[in-house]
Amino acid sequence: MQTKILQILSFLLFIGLFLYFLKLSFAPYIYIAGAMSFATLQLTQRYKGKNFIIKRLQVQQALGAVLLIVAGILMLTLRRNEWIVCMSIAAVLQLYTAFRIPQELRKEKNTPNTHS
Repeated sequence: MQTKILQILSFLLFIGLFLYFLKLSFAPYIYIAGAMSFATLQLTQRYKGKNFIIKRLQVQQALGAVLLIVAGILMLTLRRNEWIVCMSIAAVLQLYTAFRIPQELRKEKNTPNTHS
């Protein structure tokens, strides 16, 4: 269920960006609404295990989510293209963690627990 919600919120982010490039004044507000919702949902997903790699990846994911919000704020305040740098960093972090977290979770699931 959360995956579907994240997909919908990602689409809202994309719509906000698309409308921003069409020079519509309300576009940053749509983007920020999507970014805040997306970040909230990501920040509420917690890993309860002891794998340091997954914990580090979740911190990187949280940083990416916060940078998405900062990019929206920069859209509103600076009116130039500085927000693109912030969004690019956020996108790289989100993309990296989107692949690495499931990979590490699979690896953790398939590794027998030798500490018991």
